[in-house]
Amino acid sequence: MRMNEILEDTHEAIVAADLDKMQRGFAEHVDHQAVEGGTDPVFGTVEWKTLICANKTPSSGLVFGVANFPPNGCLNPHRHAPAEFYFGLAGSGTVTINGETLRIEPGVAIYVPPNAEHGVNADAAGLSMAYGFPSDTFGAIAYEFA
Repeated sequence: MRMNEILEDTHEAIVAADLDKMQRGFAEHVDHQAVEGGTDPVFGTVEWKTLICANKTPSSGLVFGVANFPPNGCLNPHRHAPAEFYFGLAGSGTVTINGETLRIEPGVAIYVPPNAEHGVNADAAGLSMAYGFPSDTFGAIAYEFA
């Protein structure tokens, strides 16, 4: 196990232990979040900003963020244990779930069942979408790429 994984696991355990004391309403702005992704060819070209996550915010049971795809960008096919949702904000593209292709565009919500293989491809104008998982932290979600 790498040192940063140990530190993240330790931090998540501390956060979980103190969660009841920390729970409160809060607001986060997408423009104040760090950009993640975009550089790992395993994931694809997608970049994301996580707004709600127990190791960043006083929250539990929910990870929520915004993913941005460049023109013709992608999130490579993968699966993970928790269900997930996508909600189109700008641009358009396709989401493929277990071989079925669905259109995503502003106002469209997509449900991804637990352990379903899924991936995203943006159209020529790019794509911005919200995503969420029923999990305390993003780091707790084990991605398995196809």
